Amino acid sequence: MKPDISIVIATWQRTELLARCLKALMNQHITANRFEVIIVTDGPDPQTVKYMKYWLNTYPGRLAVTCMSLPVKKGPAAARNAGWRKALGELIVFTDDDCVPQAGCLQQYWQAYIPYRYTAIAFSGQIKVPLPGIPTDYEMNTRRLEQARFVTANCACSRIALEQTGGLDEEFTMAWREDTALEFDLSEKNIPIIKVPTAVIVHPVRAASWGVSIKEQKKGMFNALLYKKHGWLYRKSRMERTPAYYYIITLMLLLALFFAFNNPVLTAACLAVWLSFTAWFAWKRLRNTSHDPAHITEMIFTSAIIPVLSVYWTIYGAIKFKTFFI
Repeated sequence: MKPDISIVIATWQRTELLARCLKALMNQHITANRFEVIIVTDGPDPQTVKYMKYWLNTYPGRLAVTCMSLPVKKGPAAARNAGWRKALGELIVFTDDDCVPQAGCLQQYWQAYIPYRYTAIAFSGQIKVPLPGIPTDYEMNTRRLEQARFVTANCACSRIALEQTGGLDEEFTMAWREDTALEFDLSEKNIPIIKVPTAVIVHPVRAASWGVSIKEQKKGMFNALLYKKHGWLYRKSRMERTPAYYYIITLMLLLALFFAFNNPVLTAACLAVWLSFTAWFAWKRLRNTSHDPAHITEMIFTSAIIPVLSVYWTIYGAIKFKTFFI
């Protein structure tokens, strides 16, 4: 018997997180024979393949699980596309390996889907991000997922909807804006997206390396790609852009370097403006977050670098994707 629902999980060398997600899927309110799980590794991943063999031997028959790998690393959009195209279910649910679907999640999606069976339809569930008493800046940023309209950490689409849109746009090769691109594709084809607040997934905050926000800036180049492909919806949705004060900080630093060898007064003035804006940015990030000494040091250090990198990747994206976007 074909399953009603297929859950697609893109992953890459995170077996501990994947194990937690699979454990949650074993505890769903609907019976296991009504859904399947398709795990797709973003490129060759012997570690995950080996773990899944162990998992299937440890829990035989508990879940219908398929594990497959992309031949090369292409990004989570490509991995999810490979998953849903292999899926047997008529309703495709997307989640991430670091998420914990709550017991009623799949049942709630199916109940929401029943009135729209055999049509092009999509759904967006609720994400909860539990935080400690006083979070870090990274943890606060992760919590923004709770306000997201449509993200692949917790959404569902009928197979018909995915076939009509072509699935996720594989030009988005990082985990950034590929879900919004799918949302916009659905909207442009007049495919409804229905909110299902009772389909809940918990997204615990992963441990992050020191200075993780610096690495995250590279994702900003895909804002330009999203703008190029869906400019009207980008503007209508008031999607975020690189803040104006990032450009001021970057410009002041560049001018200070320019005047450094011939005009000490202008150099000092530019550095003063740069320092003022940078200090304000660091204070803004620290205002409602942890005041642990290590976190304070990280915020001061990264606040001096983030604006310049953000501007760089924005301009890089505009050039790479041949669109005017600042």
